[in-house]
Amino acid sequence: MKTRTVRLATTSTALVAVGALALAGCSGSESDSSSGGETTELTISTFNDFGYTDELLQQYTDETGIKIVQNKAATSNDARANFFQKLGNTGLADVEAVEIDWAPEMMEYADLLAPVPEELNDRWVDWKNAPVTNADGQLVGYGTDIGPQAVCYRSDLFEAAGLPTDPDEVASLFTTWDDFFDTADEYVAATGEPFIDSVNSVTQGLINQQDSIYEDDDNTVIATENPAVRDVYDTVVERAIPIAKYAAQWSDDWYASLANGEYPVMLCPPWLRGNIEGEGPDISGWNIANVFPGGGSNWGGSYLVVPANGENVEAAQDFADWLTSPEVQLQAFENAGTFPSQVDTYTDDALTSATDPFFSDAPVGQIGADRAEAVEAEPHKGPLYFQIHDAFNNAIQRVFDGTESADDAWNTWVSEVDAL
Repeated sequence: MKTRTVRLATTSTALVAVGALALAGCSGSESDSSSGGETTELTISTFNDFGYTDELLQQYTDETGIKIVQNKAATSNDARANFFQKLGNTGLADVEAVEIDWAPEMMEYADLLAPVPEELNDRWVDWKNAPVTNADGQLVGYGTDIGPQAVCYRSDLFEAAGLPTDPDEVASLFTTWDDFFDTADEYVAATGEPFIDSVNSVTQGLINQQDSIYEDDDNTVIATENPAVRDVYDTVVERAIPIAKYAAQWSDDWYASLANGEYPVMLCPPWLRGNIEGEGPDISGWNIANVFPGGGSNWGGSYLVVPANGENVEAAQDFADWLTSPEVQLQAFENAGTFPSQVDTYTDDALTSATDPFFSDAPVGQIGADRAEAVEAEPHKGPLYFQIHDAFNNAIQRVFDGTESADDAWNTWVSEVDAL
């Protein structure tokens, strides 16, 4: 996947503090109490693209003498399977990346993770900390990126369809979900082509705007009785399926269409921009509207955790601290477009002045900060969220494919949830 080309403004804070943080990270690494000796190598397991380039990791090695070995899983699902198979046993990396949708499942085993030092707790936005805070109020996950969503669109395809192309004018088309779907219907009628890449992206946007969705605050499963879930389902089936190219993302066909420039609109967390440019580097006309239908919505984001039974726990904690510092997260943002969850970055000129040449020099830093501020909270996600949501998307896939009617697919999903 192609490296991101975010143009990050340079500030003395972003450049000087990295070395100081790396030096501060040495303290637990030279003589780690878990391993009983000097730590010379640490492993980290990630997935997709966290922005942890070889050059960034080499900075840590240069300052500490500790070699970093990064292993990347192909997908979040692959990382999840490996994580839960080995958690509490052996075989995990010193530092493990955890995706937000399966973090609640991980919290059932929070005692198997080393805690985050209390002095770091105020580093992140509040709603980032909540999913990885245990029953005793102790944080066990180091926040990496968040996914405050905007709307990415192709100005050339909009112009051909008779739609406005200026980002502010485009934003006015997408204030509410009804506005979004009405504009999509207009585009489909004018061109005969789909408006959005996938149904799944609409589902995710709607789900993440709910207070409680599949489980209540005490983790009681409410999915099949929650009217908000049925509203999302009906909206997606009736309005999103007719305007979408595919039901889901990440298939070979989805990637091929992305590479061929077939999508006029994508609901766009910052990390998705890397896929858009990486798969279709020669596609021109991409821009970003500083809006999301219905308000703020966060899609994605991850954490770093340190297995408590690792051989290099203290050194791993220092490394996770360094990777999630505001200064290093600004570098990850520049490398991969992963938007920081650290509040100190939101007023830093290095972020707010950042632009993305591939997206018509859109002010991606300011857009991300504005979209992050629009997110009031995330829906509660309990230990069964991942399985229930996966089954929900599969039900919608069956309607899209025509293998089940909308009612039959819903009833199948209800049976699957009941079985959980």
